[in-house]
Amino acid sequence: MARVKGGMNAKKKHNRVLKMAKGYRGARSKQYRVAKQSVMRALASSYAGRKERKRQYRRLWIARINAAARINGLSYSKFMYGLKQAGIDMNRKMLSEMAVSDAEGFAKLCDIAKEKIA
Repeated sequence: MARVKGGMNAKKKHNRVLKMAKGYRGARSKQYRVAKQSVMRALASSYAGRKERKRQYRRLWIARINAAARINGLSYSKFMYGLKQAGIDMNRKMLSEMAVSDAEGFAKLCDIAKEKIA
């Protein structure tokens, strides 16, 4: 049986990595070994960044809810506790959207929360 050399596959693998490293500065986009390290790190960072984005949005929603709740005379924690006692199950994304776009509706929710914790 004839020997098969792996040059084609290696070239394909190298080109795939170098294509991903396009736009990187200096050797990071030219040399395979350096490019591979940079691409691996970039992929790891982008994965972590997708997880981090979810946390940042939750922080933003909570900050908006807190600001709107304080305008209506409640802290964030008391507002959320009051909603829970009232049996109102709304996620933070919708509550923050209400706080921004529907101030009257949010004020009604705050009144309901106040009644339940009083």
